[in-house]
Amino acid sequence: MIGGVTKEELKNTVLRGRAVPPDRSLRLRRLTLVALVIAALNLRPGVTSLGPVLEEVRDSLAMSGTVAGLLTSIPAVCFALVGSTAPVLAKRYGASGAIATGAALLTAGLAARPFATDAALFVALTALSLAGIAIANVLLPAVVKQRFPDRVGAVTGLYSMALNVGASTAAAVTVPLTAAFGGDWRYGLGIWAVLAAIAVPPWLAAGRRQSRHDTPATAGAANAADEAQTHAHRRLSRDPTAWALTAYFGLQASSAYVIIGWLPQMFRDAGLSAESAGLLFSGTSLLGVPLSFALSAAAGKLRNQSGIAAGIGLCGLAGFAGLWASPSTAPWLWAFLLGVANCSFPLALTMIGMRGRDSATVVRLSGFVQSFGYLLSIPGPLVVGVLYGHTDGWRAPLAFILVMTLVQIGAGLLAGRDRQIG
Repeated sequence: MIGGVTKEELKNTVLRGRAVPPDRSLRLRRLTLVALVIAALNLRPGVTSLGPVLEEVRDSLAMSGTVAGLLTSIPAVCFALVGSTAPVLAKRYGASGAIATGAALLTAGLAARPFATDAALFVALTALSLAGIAIANVLLPAVVKQRFPDRVGAVTGLYSMALNVGASTAAAVTVPLTAAFGGDWRYGLGIWAVLAAIAVPPWLAAGRRQSRHDTPATAGAANAADEAQTHAHRRLSRDPTAWALTAYFGLQASSAYVIIGWLPQMFRDAGLSAESAGLLFSGTSLLGVPLSFALSAAAGKLRNQSGIAAGIGLCGLAGFAGLWASPSTAPWLWAFLLGVANCSFPLALTMIGMRGRDSATVVRLSGFVQSFGYLLSIPGPLVVGVLYGHTDGWRAPLAFILVMTLVQIGAGLLAGRDRQIG
């Protein structure tokens, strides 16, 4: 290590035969770290802010339970379809430019969504904002692998921690913000466009510095991915570890979006107030702030993450079983257990970074796992919404989620094995 920069980084900072000084590379790393944290803060508020006021949105826009279930599936659809285009965008604009574009789309969607006059337009604008998030979802693990190859677990944990801060804050304060603006949910949701706008400048700055001083790291990886896309996807489609990761990622995403979209409603249907339901939901995200960092850092030091995946899954089983049996008996316990279960997301990101041999492989693996994984996750929230609408209760939906969690544990045991792809 020279001046805080690893040999691999020095090798990757050669442009037209001229090596970039270590201090410049270190400054770029620091700027990238700041940009990563700000981007992560914005990866969930557009979604988690909706759950606590979903009932008001449905009443205002005459939204049916089935459409509300579709709304909770929209993140998975966008992440699957739009996320697959992220390597192409990174090749053309650089990873930083692509992520800045995603932040701009997120800002536009969140700013326009409060002006929706019907359910269809609301869903469309939600999709626009989530398209921006999808781009960052795929590229951030590759940025971490390239910029911080010796600290994949720790840096993944840091931005996962920031992600949970954003998620829990949005869940906790959206209802009070709505009340402060006279009870109008439009203001409570629209305010999150301001936070999204703050994410654009750091990534633009990182893109400019990278183009001047460095080979666009992730763009180069994306370029390699693009040139070998067909062959690489064929190899990945034959790799059992890649499919195990895909299944684990998809099932944890499905569970997470059920929690994000429906947990506040579960508590409200059990007789709790909107404020209490919002605080309980925020607790599930807030718990992930310290846990995400600690878990990802620990997982990054282990060669096998199967035990961690199983432990997280068992917490999810216990939490959902508690909701099935008696949601109002120990709501904070169920929220705590589901908060632990939500740490499967940073674990999945850490495993993607560790299963790939290099940053180029991580770009391909991240795109493969997230695209197919999010496709796999689409039916879950929709089925929950349909079951809830037809049974007028949570017993049937929660039974479905319990079965899904069991399958997730099995996939995690396989995905966590000490294997590398590349």
